[in-house]
Amino acid sequence: MTEKISTETEEKKPVSFVEQKVIDDLAAGKNGGRLQTRFPPEPNGYLHIGHAKAIAIDFGLAEKYGGECNLRFDDTNPVKEDTEFIENIENDIKWLGFKWAHVYYASDYFQQLWDFAVWLIKQGRAYVDEQSAELIAQQKGTTTSPGTNSPFRDRPVEENLKLFEFMNSGECEPGKMVLRAKIDMTHPNMLFRDPLIYRVLNIPHVKTGTKWNAYPMYDFTHGQCDYLEGVTHSWCTLEFVEHRPLYDLFVTWMKEWRGETDNIEDNRPRQTEFNKLNLNYILLSKRNLRTLVSEGLVNGWDDPRMPTICGFRRRGYSPEGIKKFMEKIGYTKIDALNDMALFESALRDDLNTRALRVSAVLDPVKVVITNYPEGQTEMLTAVNNPENEADGTHEIEFSRELWIERDDFQEEAEKKFMRLAPGKEVRLKNAYIIKCDEEHPCDKDAEGRVTTIYCTYDPETRSGLPGANRKIKGKTLHWVSCHNAIRAEVRLYERLWKMENPRDKLKRLEDEEGIKGADALRLMMNPDNLHILTGCYIEPFAAGLPALSYLQFQRIGYFNVDPDSTAEHPVFNKTVGLKDTWTKK
Repeated sequence: MTEKISTETEEKKPVSFVEQKVIDDLAAGKNGGRLQTRFPPEPNGYLHIGHAKAIAIDFGLAEKYGGECNLRFDDTNPVKEDTEFIENIENDIKWLGFKWAHVYYASDYFQQLWDFAVWLIKQGRAYVDEQSAELIAQQKGTTTSPGTNSPFRDRPVEENLKLFEFMNSGECEPGKMVLRAKIDMTHPNMLFRDPLIYRVLNIPHVKTGTKWNAYPMYDFTHGQCDYLEGVTHSWCTLEFVEHRPLYDLFVTWMKEWRGETDNIEDNRPRQTEFNKLNLNYILLSKRNLRTLVSEGLVNGWDDPRMPTICGFRRRGYSPEGIKKFMEKIGYTKIDALNDMALFESALRDDLNTRALRVSAVLDPVKVVITNYPEGQTEMLTAVNNPENEADGTHEIEFSRELWIERDDFQEEAEKKFMRLAPGKEVRLKNAYIIKCDEEHPCDKDAEGRVTTIYCTYDPETRSGLPGANRKIKGKTLHWVSCHNAIRAEVRLYERLWKMENPRDKLKRLEDEEGIKGADALRLMMNPDNLHILTGCYIEPFAAGLPALSYLQFQRIGYFNVDPDSTAEHPVFNKTVGLKDTWTKK
């Protein structure tokens, strides 16, 4: 990628080639100096993290350079489209922090596209083909050999018009007829070899009902909708590079149909392609995500193991962290497999600024402070977020009996073990220094598992007192009071796939071994992708927070409150650890 320094940005930062194109086009006065973009999802599933990259540039650059971005649903295939998907796509965009100027649908333009196709037939630039899909594919030729003309290519205009009307009558059987653009069957770009522009489906549409039975193809719809909407910059991923000349040709024909041939190059949408988002250990494909949901391999589109935007939201990812990651990886013309560790790093940086610090013990063992008065409790102060003073403080209860993490104690301590062990001291976060009894450090059950640890505390070392500065060798441990701790469920998520590049593995299974669909996905799934801990304890402050609150379980990681959570049964999802775990794994 060649990056230029913009003379119009204050920080003089290098910008992506996509942004530089916007800067250059605006400076040249193209499209009257306007900037208008669009985000055009097909409403046949939930958006995934790859869509967030497109959303960030479509909406982000329009906002940065004083333009506007429309949301346009590409609803040209009624087979898989649903209002559920439309509503969730809108919710995801809003959650990411973006606003659209207008909401449009490709179906808003069906009549204009139909009239345009009729004009093409009258101009001798389109014809109805009655051959099978297999024959049409064979006649396309190959990249090294030209195609051959359809026997229907030169049928009379009036006959084509009648057959085109028949295609939309509801009486034409799907697959029996298609409308093709007449371009060049010897063209080196195979997309120019008389592409299909209409096919018959005979399926009611969620918005237009039964008015249409013949529906336009994507290549015939996309550019024309951009043009009719006044879009100036049409951004898409690299697989559409070869489609761009066809996109431009159809737009040129439409301008001719509308009699708008003046300044044809300065007043038209411009398609630019950038690399898709690919992440290791992540599979991004609506088809495969739909299979995961329909086969019950995950618990819905918003399962926190899913790479959907709503799945990441439920897991505790922040929109700011997602956008920060998109800025880090940038927009280029080179496909790459991005490291999940980089994504988590961007999230961790953001969550560190917004997560409330709370105490939770995931694998609890009891500590009894033998010199603390029985029945006594005291309230201590905990800072909600050291990164943001405005987040305030909350109170935590201290008592004679506490829960700590089981792995914070060793009866026979390793040489470098700096946590609780016989005769060793540790500091309790926001509380006191405690020392483990040497003569009787713990009780055990019949299987030899530690059930209770015995300690004493130094009352002069409470946080805020002069004695709190006393130096010790032990670490600071988190804890919760047994007296008022709330039992909680904590869900620990691991990667869903066993291999670094599941996309390549899936292709090999399908192409070489003939294993497809759910069977292939099951073979690829990491069987250890979810641990549900039901014996955890959380401080009451955390148990009362609303769903999707961002939390840091001290010394453990970042978590959030799951929508399933209730006051009687709080549920938390692990978002990301405090340190990188992907690279090590």
